[in-house]
Amino acid sequence: MSVRFTILASGSSGNCAYLETDETRLLIDAGLSGRQTRQRLATIGRAPEGLHGILLTHEHSDHIGGLVALAAKLQIPVYCNRLTAEAVGEITATKFDFRLFTTGAGFEVNDIGVETFSVPHDAMDPVGFLIRTSGGNLGFLTDLGHATRLTIERVRPANVLVLETNHDVKLLQDDLRRPWSLKQRILGRHGHLSNEAGAAVAEQIVSDRLHHIFLGHLSRDCNRPELAHRAVSGTLQKVGATHVDVTVTSQDAPCPTYEFGARLPMPEAVPATN
Repeated sequence: MSVRFTILASGSSGNCAYLETDETRLLIDAGLSGRQTRQRLATIGRAPEGLHGILLTHEHSDHIGGLVALAAKLQIPVYCNRLTAEAVGEITATKFDFRLFTTGAGFEVNDIGVETFSVPHDAMDPVGFLIRTSGGNLGFLTDLGHATRLTIERVRPANVLVLETNHDVKLLQDDLRRPWSLKQRILGRHGHLSNEAGAAVAEQIVSDRLHHIFLGHLSRDCNRPELAHRAVSGTLQKVGATHVDVTVTSQDAPCPTYEFGARLPMPEAVPATN
């Protein structure tokens, strides 16, 4: 089996990733507009009409911004827990084909197994995922203020991990455009992981089975790609984990498609036009 994974966008303005196996095509979050999602899927030769479902981590706008244009219009199933579904319904005033799961439980979408777990973030019932396929395991750990023992244990089996590195603490503290109350929220235990906190998570979960880490949800104003990469890759080098590749994601363009399992040809992502 070949598994193909493309982060279409990651950042405070919209988060969306695409996962494909031989039988299943999923989005993880739908924070881009419907138009942008379609354009970025087109860069890898895919279209929303081919999706089997959308997995939601939580209901914040940068994770559900394209849900009405995609899921409602195209009748794509939406997988989330009950509190997230209720919040999405109130925010969008739209009915969806919700496929509800209980946080902490697992479910299947064709040949993909999805394990869910709670993460500390200021949403109704935010979750992370460990997605199991015959080609390997994908961990999805973004939008959390700190990493609990549970989150570390649940993503430990990952071969590929999406990990939040939202901000550089000094850049956030020095930022003049954000009020102190917002800085406190971001820095809080239900906010977002800093570069250093993300590096600490990587150090705790690293193993021979982990091959690639994607650094996600970077702040435009309070982070720099080179700072996030340096923090995580430097920590991995210190613990001797030189086998782990680190890629910084972007808000503005898809990352190159990552394949694990049996390798089959697939076009690399190219920048989408606005």
